[in-house]
Amino acid sequence: MESKPVLGVIGGSGLYEMQGLESIESRELDTPFGKPSSPVITGNLAGRCIAFIARHGVGHWLSPSEVNYRANIYAMKMLGIERVLSVSACGSLRDDFAPGEIVVPDQLFDHTKGRERTFFEEGFVAHVSVADPFCKDFNTLISDGVAEAGGIVHRGGAYITIEGPRFSTRAESNTFRAWNISIIGMTSSPEAFLAREAELCYGVMAHVTDYDVWHVSEEPVTVEMVIRVLKANSDLAQRSIAQLVASLPETRECECGTALRDALITQKDRIPRETRKRLALLVDRYLD
Repeated sequence: MESKPVLGVIGGSGLYEMQGLESIESRELDTPFGKPSSPVITGNLAGRCIAFIARHGVGHWLSPSEVNYRANIYAMKMLGIERVLSVSACGSLRDDFAPGEIVVPDQLFDHTKGRERTFFEEGFVAHVSVADPFCKDFNTLISDGVAEAGGIVHRGGAYITIEGPRFSTRAESNTFRAWNISIIGMTSSPEAFLAREAELCYGVMAHVTDYDVWHVSEEPVTVEMVIRVLKANSDLAQRSIAQLVASLPETRECECGTALRDALITQKDRIPRETRKRLALLVDRYLD
């Protein structure tokens, strides 16, 4: 097994474990921001080491608002991971994005309200750039992996993250469509922004499970509908991830790995000692 995982996978609704892993280990990690949603599972896939976290906990007991996004991302950073793939369910806000298909979004609209959305607080300020919140290079690799696994993949689209846990009203769904949003879900914010602060490449393999509630000829979204499509797509997800893992280059050529270089604004001598200690893994190379 490689010394560190080449990929971190955060599995959402319908993807609670990784099939086909060899040399499996379970790690109980503790971060400065608390414990991740689940033990971190590491193992070999396609001959390379990956790590997996069940976003909603083992048995799906955490609502989208209760997920400790900071701990999940920080745990990936602790393991030396540079790329994080989110696998999640989404609703389609477009006629041409059909249930059973995959979307790899390139834009994100944060419509959440009450979540911890940054590592930087308590006397330490950073303003990270997220004009393009998903890594373009990583998105290409994710999309290629889905296509090579035989899935129908849409390359690009705007993803809106709602607070949940309820589904949308028809008025909300139609408003999001008027905003030219492509898909809707409950977990990519603040996950994507935290990944950027941690200088990780981040992308989403979003499985379309329904047409939300806007489509007049389709039934409104239900949990049963979401799970049914995700179960049908489970093999596709596993094959796509295996293809992705096999294709990952050894080094990154994107700018994700230096996202904090020009983002730290607090004067070094004004950063509280405990705050700096908590964020040492993220910032020490810029402050030493």
